[in-house]
Amino acid sequence: QVQMVESGGGSVQPGESLRLSCAASGATFSPYLWTWYRQRAGKEREGVAVMFNDDSTNYRDFTKGRFIISRDNAKNTLYLQMNNLAPEDTAMYYCAADLGFVPAFQWWLPRSDALWGQGTQVTVSS
Repeated sequence: QVQMVESGGGSVQPGESLRLSCAASGATFSPYLWTWYRQRAGKEREGVAVMFNDDSTNYRDFTKGRFIISRDNAKNTLYLQMNNLAPEDTAMYYCAADLGFVPAFQWWLPRSDALWGQGTQVTVSS
C-alpha cells in the first residue's frame, strides 16, 4: 500500500517562496499522473499542477508561471516550488497520484480513487 506524505508548508509573507514535497513510500510506485491540488477556505479542491508519467507537465492559469512542479524518481518524491506567493495562494495543499489512465484534459479534477496525502497548510499574509 502506497502512502504519501506532504511537507514544506508554512506561513510566509507575500512575495516569498515555499517548496512543497510529497514523498511516496510503501510499495513500488509508478503513477500515470501525479498532481498537486489545493483547497482554499470555503472553496472546492482544485488542481494546481500535474506531472505525467512521460514527464510532461501542466499548470492552472492562476499559477501564472510562479509555480514549478518536479519529481525525483530516485526518492519517489514530487515537489512544488512556489514563488512570489500571494494571499490568495493560502490553502491546504495536497498531492494525489493516479495509477490508471486519466484523460489529459481532466487532470485538474479531483478523483476519489486517487491516492491522496494528508495535506500541508500554506498561509500567505503580511
